[in-house]
Amino acid sequence: MGQTASAPRPGTQLQVIGAGLPRTGTASFSAALSILLDGPVYHGGTQLTRGPPGELKAWIRILRCWLAGGEQQRGECQRLLRHQLDGYAAITDAPGCQLLPELMALYPDAKVICTVRDPVSWEKSMAQVHSFTRLGCLKLILLPLPGMRHFVDFTWLLRRQWCRLYADDQSLTSVQQVSGTLIHRGIYKRHIDWLKANVPADRVVFVDVRDGWEPLCRALGKEVPPDVPFPRINDADAIARTGREYIRRAMVRWVGILGVAGLAVLLVRQRRG
Repeated sequence: MGQTASAPRPGTQLQVIGAGLPRTGTASFSAALSILLDGPVYHGGTQLTRGPPGELKAWIRILRCWLAGGEQQRGECQRLLRHQLDGYAAITDAPGCQLLPELMALYPDAKVICTVRDPVSWEKSMAQVHSFTRLGCLKLILLPLPGMRHFVDFTWLLRRQWCRLYADDQSLTSVQQVSGTLIHRGIYKRHIDWLKANVPADRVVFVDVRDGWEPLCRALGKEVPPDVPFPRINDADAIARTGREYIRRAMVRWVGILGVAGLAVLLVRQRRG
């Protein structure tokens, strides 16, 4: 989140499914994949906040199909996923990392690579990110922005998905309950356990982006790029900047909307007077 969105390249085939949770170096991982695969990478956090306005609505439809369950909905979910990822060489970050069975069925030849991180530092980093999404009036604030007005609905559906996959209590109903349940280090372990239960051991590779090119290149059967440093992207600051930017843009639009409304009311009163 907070980087530059990628554009699909017609004819590009999906070669890598990123299975690592957000805040496990997925931004650096995505940048490295774009170099090794010579193609655009769909990094969830970036595409959803920096991509075209329709991205959030598209993933809302996908998540609703996934949550509904059933054979028909599962087929529709896969159809929407294929359309969404057409032209990308890889997908990383959420919500793709929670859709592994569906993605593996769509792309049976794609490699599954899971970025890893110390669970304690992951917990702290996730708490920082979610401090923005828990802002009580966020949906109202973002309403004037065509794409981001759907952000809160998307995050709520994503939390429901995480709750179904990882939480002990799947009957939680409020945003506060779900957020509090999912932002702790135990969820990290449950994701790894879920991953191992759903992906054959010979198909998944675990990498730590701190180790640089070698493990990733070995997993992909690629040579280490000569004279190219491994991307080191810490997007924590970028996430904060992105959040502040959207709130600022929304507030500017609200000022304009309220100003126009106030002027209209004043003109009506003057005519009546």
